[in-house]
Amino acid sequence: MRDADDNQTSRTPPLGASAQAPAHIAIIMDGNGRWAKARGLPRTAGHKKGVDAVRRTVEAARELGVGTLTIFSFSSENWRRPEEEVSDLMGLLRFYLRSEVAELHKAGIRLRVIGERARLSDDINRLIDDAETLTAANRTMTLVVALSYGSRQEIVAAAKRLAEDVAAGRLSADAIDEQALSGRLFTADLPDPDLIIRTSGEKRISNFLLWQAAYAELVFVDTLWPDFTKRDLEAAIDEFHRRERRFGATTASTR
Repeated sequence: MRDADDNQTSRTPPLGASAQAPAHIAIIMDGNGRWAKARGLPRTAGHKKGVDAVRRTVEAARELGVGTLTIFSFSSENWRRPEEEVSDLMGLLRFYLRSEVAELHKAGIRLRVIGERARLSDDINRLIDDAETLTAANRTMTLVVALSYGSRQEIVAAAKRLAEDVAAGRLSADAIDEQALSGRLFTADLPDPDLIIRTSGEKRISNFLLWQAAYAELVFVDTLWPDFTKRDLEAAIDEFHRRERRFGATTASTR
C-alpha cells in the first residue's frame, strides 16, 4: 500500500511494444442498460452481453500482462434496483460462476470476490467459496470481482474493526494509521489500482475503491460496456502511459 505522503516519483514507460500494462487495472462496467435500450431490448439482454464483455476483457488483460484486474460487478446500491432485475443479475452471476471458473483455472487466473457477501444467497456464497478455493494457487493473474460492494461501507466496516480492536486491547489508539486501516479493508492482500476505467461516458467513480484509488489514473471512455473490446483496453492503457504519476511530489517539468 502507498502512503499518502509518498514522495517517490514514478514515470511510466514510453508508448510502444515495450510499454508494460499497469499492474492493477480496475473497471467500472457501465452501460448495459443503455446498450439494451438503444436496441429495443430488455435490460437483461444488456447484462447478458455484458458477461461476454467480461470474458473478452479478462482474456485481453491476461494477454497484456495485467497482474490484477478488478471489475465492479454489483454495488451495494444496486440492491435497490427492481427485484426482477436483481434476480436476473444474480442468475447471471450463478451462470458465470458455474460456467467460467474452470476456464479461469485453466488459464492460471485466481478469483477473488470482495464485498458484503452476507447479503448474497447461500448457494452463491458456496459457488464463490468453491471458485476461490479452486483457483487460490494460480499466479498468472488475479481477477477481483467487487460484488455487493460499496467503498464507503467498506471503510466504515474497517473503522468498526479498528474500534473493536482498541476496545479489546488488541491495538492502541496511537497505533492507528493508514496501514492499520488498509489492513482491514476487503483489499488488504491486493495492490492499489494504478488505472481505473469507466465505460459509457459517465465521469464519476460511484463509491468504488475510494480509499484504494487515491493515486490511480482515471480514464473515462464513451464505449458502452457490452461493446468494450481489447482495443478499448489497449487505448486506455496507452492513455495511462501518457500520464506522469507523481504521487503528490513534483518533478523538474512541473516546478
